[in-house]
Amino acid sequence: MTPEMTIMLALGVPLLGSVLIAMADRVPNLREAFTLLTALATFGLVASLYPQVIQGAQPRLELLTVIPGVPLSFRVEPLGMVYALVATLLWIPNSLYSIGYMRGNNEKHQTRFYICFPLAIASAIGIAFAENVFTMFVFYETLTFSTFPLVTHKGNSDAVKSGRVYLGILLTTSVCFQLLAVMWIVALHNGGSVSSLDFTRGGIFREGLASGAVDPAIFGLLFFFYIYGIGKAALMPMHRWLPAAMVAPTPVSAFLHAVAVVKAGVFCVIKVTVYVFGVDALRSYHQGQWLLYAAGFTILAGSLIALFQDNLKKRLAYSTISQLSYVVLGAALLTPLSIMAATFHIVAHAFGKITLFFAAGSVYTAAHKTQVSQLDGIGRRMPWTMGAFTIGTLSMIGVPPVVGMASKWLLINGVIESWSIPGGHFDEVFALVVILLSTLLNAGYFLPIVYRAFFKPLSDADQKHPHGEAPWPIVTALMFTAGLTLFFFFWNKPAFELAELVRRAVG
Repeated sequence: MTPEMTIMLALGVPLLGSVLIAMADRVPNLREAFTLLTALATFGLVASLYPQVIQGAQPRLELLTVIPGVPLSFRVEPLGMVYALVATLLWIPNSLYSIGYMRGNNEKHQTRFYICFPLAIASAIGIAFAENVFTMFVFYETLTFSTFPLVTHKGNSDAVKSGRVYLGILLTTSVCFQLLAVMWIVALHNGGSVSSLDFTRGGIFREGLASGAVDPAIFGLLFFFYIYGIGKAALMPMHRWLPAAMVAPTPVSAFLHAVAVVKAGVFCVIKVTVYVFGVDALRSYHQGQWLLYAAGFTILAGSLIALFQDNLKKRLAYSTISQLSYVVLGAALLTPLSIMAATFHIVAHAFGKITLFFAAGSVYTAAHKTQVSQLDGIGRRMPWTMGAFTIGTLSMIGVPPVVGMASKWLLINGVIESWSIPGGHFDEVFALVVILLSTLLNAGYFLPIVYRAFFKPLSDADQKHPHGEAPWPIVTALMFTAGLTLFFFFWNKPAFELAELVRRAVG
């Protein structure tokens, strides 16, 4: 099979899977079998491209030309490969988990639920493999629309209200800022100031800035528009859609926070920083500084808000807002090692955070508890669930032996590398203080949950109405992701090799 055909199938198989799922509406076992088979096949197709990318190849597919000079085209490069592998790999346990959760909670409209997941994964793959700014924008928008029915799945007033916030913020930011930036870049390209619309090593503005064809003020304004046009990165104040989306079923929350949507946001931030604007140009014109401070503020503010949330999913949501900005912070430091750290943190955060959300859903399914204050002694009833939650907690804090420690270590080394560049070092001091304080805050809002679960006596309600673990598909899925969180601390060669190729592209 040619690489071009593999790319086509990676995009097409999820779409075919949605059709098969719809056709199996009245046969739940067949419908769910199609869900799992589609997830497995999609991951297999994406993973088959990995050896070629590692060897330096970048397979390409041009699908069609929308307008002259602006094709819908795809190219598989290391950064996109990281995101595509994470999204498709974690879709497999997410699908298994969904089966246990949707059945265990007798959720309605399950066929619609399962149809939307492959559509969203196809969009995520389109973003990951996008060759140019137009293609990335198209699939960025389809990801928003395909996940909207998942957010509003319950159909009650809270779901509808939250769906409006979700759609309103993501569409407003993408249309008013990102689309404007894309159209402006296309205009500069047509005027000869920008040589290409394709993501380019060193950035597409490099020649225009050197020749004076692009005004540095316009360059800075476009960078601002692009970053805040990527609302899925949840950079404050464009973050409210994320806690609003917690009204969705837990498999959707896990999907949003670990598999596709937020990862699409921070992936786009890295991609745009490295391949559209270029780290050298951003450093020369001091455009990374404001982003560094915006990311630092989001990290600390998100952590502080999480500290006071009693609702478990909301605490995890604000934790996600904070943790995502580690990726943005790494991108804003504008050094090869910090970009590598940002890339690796996409993987580390995905494994740890999906485990935490899976555990929260497991607790809800088995014990119908949603508040942190209700979790006293629950670790005795649900040791597998809360054991996995503990592993995810350690990863979020950055404690060995879990993969979150590796990404945080790389990020600190990225700060040190930035320190070696001549000039004032207030930015680096700020970044180190943010990492240290946020680590303490992470411990502050996660460890009390673990303490409650394992070291406090069982609540009166649990003593009167004992319960065990959630259904086996839920427990199997969360143990699998917890295992990945541990395993990738000791063996992270695939992710590390891809992140290293991203570092070389920067340096």
